[in-house]
Amino acid sequence: MEIDTAQWSGEGDFTTRVIDALRALPDVAFLRVEDAPASRTDAGFSFLSNEIFVKFAEVPVTTRATVLGVLPVTRRTLRPALTLSGLEAALRVRAEIGEPDYSDDGMLQYLRTERIVPPYQTKGYKLVELLRIYEVGTPSRAGT
Repeated sequence: MEIDTAQWSGEGDFTTRVIDALRALPDVAFLRVEDAPASRTDAGFSFLSNEIFVKFAEVPVTTRATVLGVLPVTRRTLRPALTLSGLEAALRVRAEIGEPDYSDDGMLQYLRTERIVPPYQTKGYKLVELLRIYEVGTPSRAGT
């Protein structure tokens, strides 16, 4: 599996757990992890937004058809070994990840929050982590 993390700051414990789970799946061929532009920090909270783009391994599929309605032909094509809904099912059974907060045909979205209190401080901050998973090669969701 090839993993591209050049556009990712490395922040986000939940994102790291999801990446580790995706590494264990043999049907995932490529991952690209990026920081989303929505990340920001304030005095009482820290909002992280990350995106993961996955490309699934391809498997050959044989289909039978007829040419001109008479001549039988066999065609070999490639199809993804896994779909986004299959990926959702694979991640759902993992206790450290669980069910996505939102999913549709083109995206899985997880939203996790935790309270962080650094040592020797009485007041902590809330960490909100948003993670979206997309499949590489699908149409852009911009403007929708």
